[in-house]
Amino acid sequence: MVDISNTRFRVRRASEEAELPKHRHAREALERNKREGMDLAVKARIGALGATALLLVFLNPNWDVLWYHGLLVALVAVGLAQRRVGRVGQSRAELGLLFADLVLMTVALLVPNPFSTEPVPTAMIFRFEVFQFFSIILAAGVLTYSWRTIIAMGNWTAVMWLLGAGCVWWFGRTYPALSEGAAAMFPDNPDLARLFDPNAINWDLRIQEVIVFFIMSAILAVAVRRYQLLVLDSAEMARERTNLARYFSPTMVEELSTKDEPLGQIRSHDAAVLFVDIVGFTTFSDGRPPQEVIETLRAFHARMESEVFAHGGTLDKYLGDGLMATFGTPLPASDDAARAVACVRAMAERMVALNTDRRIEGLPEIDARFGLHYGAVVLGDIGANRLEFAVLGDTVNVASRLEAMTRALNVRAIVSDAAMAAATQGSDAFRRVPDQAVRGVAEPLPVWVLD
Repeated sequence: MVDISNTRFRVRRASEEAELPKHRHAREALERNKREGMDLAVKARIGALGATALLLVFLNPNWDVLWYHGLLVALVAVGLAQRRVGRVGQSRAELGLLFADLVLMTVALLVPNPFSTEPVPTAMIFRFEVFQFFSIILAAGVLTYSWRTIIAMGNWTAVMWLLGAGCVWWFGRTYPALSEGAAAMFPDNPDLARLFDPNAINWDLRIQEVIVFFIMSAILAVAVRRYQLLVLDSAEMARERTNLARYFSPTMVEELSTKDEPLGQIRSHDAAVLFVDIVGFTTFSDGRPPQEVIETLRAFHARMESEVFAHGGTLDKYLGDGLMATFGTPLPASDDAARAVACVRAMAERMVALNTDRRIEGLPEIDARFGLHYGAVVLGDIGANRLEFAVLGDTVNVASRLEAMTRALNVRAIVSDAAMAAATQGSDAFRRVPDQAVRGVAEPLPVWVLD
């Protein structure tokens, strides 16, 4: 036969798991929120139940109050167990402990104290408005559980409370003489007689309690759902900022995160474009283990990328063993060219340090070359279904060709005179060479080189 309860649990769990976000940042945010909520819930439970223990001593300064103190300790233990098994999503252990929580609270509130010898009707417990103690569990659950579980708490509490009231009505101690006395007090008003009857369950009030509690749990479930959506929105923003940080410097990420205009809006302005490439990397890779090749690329890219960001540039893309970086995208600044020229010098120095380390380790050196140009570029999204923010124009082409020209001139870097002029400083490490013919440029191009 089919286990219906297991099937329902799997369906419900699959439904809840389907609502969980797929990307890492959102799941981590929910997990972090869950852990923090569990910690707060345990602290709140211990504080609330500790205050309740003191209140019980004040209300009942007798030794039989230890019965209730023992139940309070059990409730604290259940809360600690929930902290241990709690996780994002749904689990049998967590739901089982929640169910045990509610059962234990129902027993604590409705089962007569076995250490008490006072001859009072069991129904007298309802005179003390004890149902409100369920609000402690509900309030702690808001810090911890999903909106579905909060709704379940409302349903389970209502069922348990009404079943408990039914057990009190059926099995509880009654004293008929007290009911007769209440009727004698109000012979002309049976409603008052029932209200003051110590044996009366007052079902209308019990039903009112569970309806109000369920309404409260439904409202809190909506609040929990809204809060969780805010957590996911915050995680989405963090993910977007992380994605931006892969391409832009931290200062640029901070600025872009405050902008309302989309990056994809087509526009044109001056920017510096830098190409970096490793000479002979294909030959270097032949016959070497793939792991060594990848580790070499990672070491190279990490150093080049850090200098791009350190100088406020944008990592446009990786090009196999090289990369393309821009300065002045997506937003231009007055010192774009100066930062680009400084970046070329810093990259060249980083390569000297990297090769020194490689020589010490007995590894071959890496010959990196750089080409930089400054001029007008076009920025905007390209693609149909999968969009990519692109920087286009003759400036990009010229920068790429300048980098390729470093082989013919046997220099580490070539910087166009346009970039050097816009930089206005930093040319002391570069030397001027005769104008060079660049494919696609009508006139020979004035350039500077770094040996």
